[in-house]
Amino acid sequence: MSERADLREVGLRDGLQGLVRFIPSDVKKAWIDAEYAAGIREMEVTSLVPPKLLPQFADSEEIVRHALSLPGLVVAVLIPNLKGAERGVALRAHKMNYVLSVSEAHNLANVRRTTAESVADFKRVVALRDAVAADRRPKVGCGLATAFGCTIQGRVDEDAVRRIAAEVAEAGADEIAIADTVGYGNPKAVARVFRAVMAEVGEIPVSAHFHDTRGLGLANLHAALEAGVRAFDASLAGMGGCPYAPGATGNIVMEDAAFMLEAMGFSTGVDLVKLIEVRAVIGRGIPEIKLLGNLPIAGLPKTFAPTSVAA
Repeated sequence: MSERADLREVGLRDGLQGLVRFIPSDVKKAWIDAEYAAGIREMEVTSLVPPKLLPQFADSEEIVRHALSLPGLVVAVLIPNLKGAERGVALRAHKMNYVLSVSEAHNLANVRRTTAESVADFKRVVALRDAVAADRRPKVGCGLATAFGCTIQGRVDEDAVRRIAAEVAEAGADEIAIADTVGYGNPKAVARVFRAVMAEVGEIPVSAHFHDTRGLGLANLHAALEAGVRAFDASLAGMGGCPYAPGATGNIVMEDAAFMLEAMGFSTGVDLVKLIEVRAVIGRGIPEIKLLGNLPIAGLPKTFAPTSVAA
């Protein structure tokens, strides 16, 4: 049996949050359905921020309900605070992803709180989770943003990433995601940080969230893979990008990441042909988006034999 590596779609949240035009709910649902058919089994489908702040996610409840109808799909939501977590619990999302920034300046700009205040808020989210009946209790992940640098603050202390990871692990995080939010990471730094964090938090799963801002996204994925990471965020056609990283491209391209992992012998459960076909859904429904990615342009090599085919 091939070793498993999991890819989680975040474009529905990270890719859409910066768009001014409201993307119709039917387009979002068609995207979810098509990527599910291609074998993706975890998606961050929306952000539970107040609609007045991000009108793009005014249909969050409808989107979550639709995603929950797909058997075997892990439905994740981004939560900005305790109120968002309360909505996530009410919707019965499988996973709630809380994000705080290691960079104090970025955290203040993004959520108007110090990093310490965000850690305290995360503890309240964990307490809420623990109060939910076991048969419908969601998992709570904590993302550590700007782990490799910040466009506002500049350098971020690598040891601070380890220390904050230890804090949220002790608080009760079910998973920790290390994020190169603005594309400052490089493979050597990625290897150091992930090894340090994984040694610190023990059995708690650690995942990776990379952006391809300076073309190092897949190289950083490989470095994290070598460090022992087996779960990665990506977005179809590379959609996404932090509003505090001017000129940034989006997340690592789902299609290219899936091909790389499959070519290396990891089982992702993804049907690459069907995954490429999802781009047509995005192209029709969101024509203003530039579709990034090399695999869809070059195609699969004639000699390529995938490690896995979607169930």
